[in-house]
Amino acid sequence: MSKPVRIRDIADACGVSPGAVSRALKGQPGLRDDTRQRIISVAQQQGYDFTRLRSDKIKRVLFLLHRQHNISRALPFYSQLLLGIEDTCREQGIALSFLAIGPGDAVSEQVMLHQPDALICAGFFEPELLALLQQMKLPLVLADLWAPGMPCVNPDNVLGGYLATHHLIAQGRRRIAFLASSLAHYSIRQREKGYRQALYEAQLLMPPEYEAIAPPLLDTEQSLTQAVNELLALPTPPDAIFAYNDAAARVVLRVCELRGLRVPADISLVGFDDIDAAAWTSPPLTTIAVDKQQLGRRAVMLLLAEAQEGNTLLPVSLVARASA
Repeated sequence: MSKPVRIRDIADACGVSPGAVSRALKGQPGLRDDTRQRIISVAQQQGYDFTRLRSDKIKRVLFLLHRQHNISRALPFYSQLLLGIEDTCREQGIALSFLAIGPGDAVSEQVMLHQPDALICAGFFEPELLALLQQMKLPLVLADLWAPGMPCVNPDNVLGGYLATHHLIAQGRRRIAFLASSLAHYSIRQREKGYRQALYEAQLLMPPEYEAIAPPLLDTEQSLTQAVNELLALPTPPDAIFAYNDAAARVVLRVCELRGLRVPADISLVGFDDIDAAAWTSPPLTTIAVDKQQLGRRAVMLLLAEAQEGNTLLPVSLVARASA
C-alpha cells in the first residue's frame, strides 16, 4: 500500500518550502498565481488527498448556472463541466445538486432549499447576483468566471483567442472579425483580448465594425444571426471570423450557407470550446479545445483546499479542422 502524499513531497517536487505549499493549497495570500497553480497541479498529479485540508462540513455542494445560459445551448459545454464536478464530488463522498437562477429569483430561499455546505457558480453571473450569494457566507468557487477577491478557475481565454486569431493569420486571412454575444462575460472579454494581441503582433488593424457584438435580443441565436448578416453585408466583408464559442460558429455556418458562401474557400471560421458537435459540422469546425471536465474537477479541488482568492488558468489548444 502506497504512503499518502505529504506536503513535504509536493514541496520537494516543486522546489518550494512546505509553507508555500500549505499557503497554495489553502488559497492563502503571499504567492504568485503561477506558483500557486503549479503547486496545485503537482499536488493533483501526485494524488494528494485534498480532504485533509477541510473539515467534514462540506457534504453537499450546489452547482449554480445562470438562467441567461439557455440550457439547451449551454448544455454541450456545461454538462461536461458538471460531469467533472460530479465525478470529483462522488470520489470525495459529497452530494451534488443543481439550480438555475437569475436576478429576479428569491436567491437565498432557492439556494437554501438544497441545504448546501458550499457553492460552485459556472459561467456568467451579474456582480449583484454574486454579491447576494457571497452574503450567504458559504464557501464559493467560480468556474468559467472571474471576480476580484474570489477563488476562480478558467480556461486560458487570452491564449485561446490568440491561438485562434494567429491560426487565421497564418492561413493568409487579413480581414478577421470577432463575433460575440456580449462583452459583459469575463471569458468573452479575455478571448477578445487574445484576438487583439494576435492582430497587434501581425501589425493588422481591423475596422471597428469587425468587432461584431450581437444586439441584446431575448433569443441569442436570433441576435447572433443578425450580427453575422450585418458583418457579411459590409462593403468590405471579413474573410475570416473568430466566433466566441462553437455554438456561435455554428450560427455563422448556417448564415454562410444561406448566403451561398463557402467555408473556408470564401470565409474561414474558428470557434471556441471544442464541444462534441464541432467535429460533426459541415465542414468540421476548427476550434480551441477546453478540458471542460478538468475545469469542473479543479473547481471542487479549490473548494476542498478552502481557497480564498486567485485565478487558476487551465491550458487550451488549437484543434485544426476543415473550417480554417
